[in-house]
Amino acid sequence: MRALWLLALLPSVAAAQDFSGQTYTCDRDVQVPATYVTTAEGSLVVIHVDGHQITLLGEPAASGARYGWPSDGSNYVWWTKGDTATLYWKTPEGEDPILNCTAAQT
Repeated sequence: MRALWLLALLPSVAAAQDFSGQTYTCDRDVQVPATYVTTAEGSLVVIHVDGHQITLLGEPAASGARYGWPSDGSNYVWWTKGDTATLYWKTPEGEDPILNCTAAQT
C-alpha cells in the first residue's frame, strides 16, 4: 500500500511546496547531503551515502522527523531531531544505527 503512495507522491515532487537542503557530518568524517521535500501528499528525503542516492518517505515519529522505505523487509531509516540525525539499518528484529550525524554549520 505504501508503495502505491510513493508512486502517487513522485509526480508531485515537481510541484513541491518546500525544498530544503542540509549537509551532515557523521561518524568517521562521512559527509551526508540531504534534500528534504514536502508536498501536499507527504514528505520525503533524498540522502547520499557512500556513493548511493537513497530516497525515503516520511513516517510517523514520536519525536523529530523519521523517514523510511515502505516495505516490511530490511531497509534504511533516517531519523532527525534538531541538529542531529541517525541512519539506521532496519530489519524485522530491530534497527541498528549505522551513522550518527550532526548538521554542518552553514
